[in-house]
Amino acid sequence: MSSIYTKIVSSMLFPLHEKLKKHDTVEIRKSLEQSQWFSKAVLKQNQSKRLQKFIQTVYEHVPYYREMFDSANLSPVDITCSEDLAKLPFLDKTTISTNFEKLKSDIAGSLSRFNTGGSSGQPLIFLLGNERVSHDVAEKWRATRWWDVDIGDKEIVAWGSPIELGAQDKVRLIRDGLFRSELIPAFDMTEQKLLSFLSTIQKTKPKMLFGYPSVFDLLAKTAKQHGIQMDNLGIKVAFVTSERLYPYQRDNIEATFGCPVANGYGGRDAGFIAHQCPQGGMHLSYEDIVVEIIDPQGNPLPPGQSGEIVVTHMGTSEFPFIRYRTGDIAVMSDKTCACGRGLPMLEAIEGRSTDFVVALDGTILHGLSLIYILRDMESVEAFKIIQETKQHTHVQVVSKSGEVNQQMRDTIMTGFQARLGAEVSVTVESVAEIAPEKSGKYRYVISKVSTT
Repeated sequence: MSSIYTKIVSSMLFPLHEKLKKHDTVEIRKSLEQSQWFSKAVLKQNQSKRLQKFIQTVYEHVPYYREMFDSANLSPVDITCSEDLAKLPFLDKTTISTNFEKLKSDIAGSLSRFNTGGSSGQPLIFLLGNERVSHDVAEKWRATRWWDVDIGDKEIVAWGSPIELGAQDKVRLIRDGLFRSELIPAFDMTEQKLLSFLSTIQKTKPKMLFGYPSVFDLLAKTAKQHGIQMDNLGIKVAFVTSERLYPYQRDNIEATFGCPVANGYGGRDAGFIAHQCPQGGMHLSYEDIVVEIIDPQGNPLPPGQSGEIVVTHMGTSEFPFIRYRTGDIAVMSDKTCACGRGLPMLEAIEGRSTDFVVALDGTILHGLSLIYILRDMESVEAFKIIQETKQHTHVQVVSKSGEVNQQMRDTIMTGFQARLGAEVSVTVESVAEIAPEKSGKYRYVISKVSTT
């Protein structure tokens, strides 16, 4: 049961915060909490209506799509449901980069510049408006409340994005303090810092945890090694996202913190695609996002078959994501969840995962700490990082100019040695393309060094 303070935050302070930011989050969340109980047939009908309106708006106001429709002799009326999206071409990172200005709506409001974390090896720069942010926050809020926790309940967030970590100004600190959300950085994880994080969690006694599964798994291992009890703090749920959640991680986190793990799937670019409910269903954000599963040839696949996730986010009329290829692999389910929600589900998510790397002195670093060095270099098209040993890391780089020059090599080496150790050997290899693993999947951070 929520405390009086939590109720004040969730019903007054957070809605005021969202209103000041010109977000329609509260109204959207209330609508989503009603629609989640609709039948699949009604949800499908509502999705089709919204998709038609979305496509019409995009055609009228976004130059790229108007030109694309006209050149293909298509009209917005040709898209009446999700199945009709197959008539349209896919959207990928290269297409967005090439047509960046044309993808902006001519009636767009204020747009903010964002970029992906780069774990795919090819960072993406794109724009988000209030419409998209409002829907994303509302989807996350709805899923949070499934677990009998709410905004205003004490929360520990383990995160590593410089967007979050760089925004800790006074206003942000005051806001997080009011909402009782405490951020711990997820990059530089020495044993001393891991123990400090565990101590913070013990003192805070949060109702929920939120962050990378790999980080909470590492915290769980550290607690076990030092005999630190963490399952008596009253934590109700650990929300994990941004990486693939492995069964062993779920088991370890649940056993150590004494709470269930709720998996979430999505990204800055594609939005919050799916959330796990207490009965285990990975429910799609169906009211906002159309999800297709395709084979390597681009053909739609039925439930039960593994393929690439393609997303159409209907809250992106100001900078549209239509049939956006995520590069992640998943399986659609045709089952009905025991929770009673009509929202369709993903059966399995086999997406990318980001490994840890180990510095020469034994410090465990999140793989993103190296990814960001390459992601922020404009001349880098794609990359792959292989930590062979503590003493040697190999980096494959695809340069936009076709060749990795000495300045690029020096920047990479300096950045990596600053994190891994000055004595670490860093080999930078210029390649034409990044090859997939034998399984056909891509991994962009691979560490062959044990973290235990």
